[in-house]
Amino acid sequence: MVTIKGGHKQLVMGAVATVTAGLALGAFALSGTANGATGTAATAGAGKHAKPTIVLEHGAFADGSSWNGVISRLKADGYPVVAAANPLRGPASDAAALRSVLDHIKGPKIVVGHSYGGNVISEAATNDSDVKALVYVAAFLPAPGESALELTNKYPGSTLPGTLDPVTFQQTDGSTVTDLYIQQDKFRHQFAADVPTKQAALMAAEQRPIAQSALEEKATSAAWKTIPSWDIITTEDLNIPPAVQRFMAERAHAHTTEVAASHSVAVSHPRLVADVIERAARATVR
Repeated sequence: MVTIKGGHKQLVMGAVATVTAGLALGAFALSGTANGATGTAATAGAGKHAKPTIVLEHGAFADGSSWNGVISRLKADGYPVVAAANPLRGPASDAAALRSVLDHIKGPKIVVGHSYGGNVISEAATNDSDVKALVYVAAFLPAPGESALELTNKYPGSTLPGTLDPVTFQQTDGSTVTDLYIQQDKFRHQFAADVPTKQAALMAAEQRPIAQSALEEKATSAAWKTIPSWDIITTEDLNIPPAVQRFMAERAHAHTTEVAASHSVAVSHPRLVADVIERAARATVR
């Protein structure tokens, strides 16, 4: 079952079926024109009823293809979509990369972050008047001075540390960086337990590592303090404990939706994720 909360209202809906669409994604996925608008949306851009561009930011151990099912649904409903490539090097530098994408897209935007991508959108969207809503998907909503690692450990429940495969390498300047992967044989149970086995195996092989230092870097701003926020809380999450997700959502006064899903909810429940994004768009863009 899925529970949706907004203010004092609750609505219980049936579970959402999983459908995955195969969309080719490059360095970042553009839906139509260079500014992220589809032909229809671009033509209607001058009209007051043009839909906002949805900007999707993936998190650690994933890439833009993790949004495929969500993208296909948003596009079918007429939304222009951009799935940005997250370098996964640290909140400040990753936010700068995302901000360059946001600056390139004209008009109102709804910015969505999964997992560590929540750290990134919280910083990138700060003081951006074109960002009308933030949507957090099994994600971090850090306050200034907090790190992803600190928040993960705030309540028990994460089994991620025991599944990690660290790889340390030397950079050209002589410094070293440790990248973190999830061991492939543990990936599905840890990250995508409700995703079909074959699909989870592909995700494990395609995962992008995150710099260990990125999980330790402290946030410097929190866009959710001034921008309306929506939050999908995954109650079967083994990466970010549900108690941590609820704590962050309540602190941000976010409109929350709880679903019995793994950390990979955008893959296993794409219709639900798309519905929440569209709800945020309808509520904030007139």
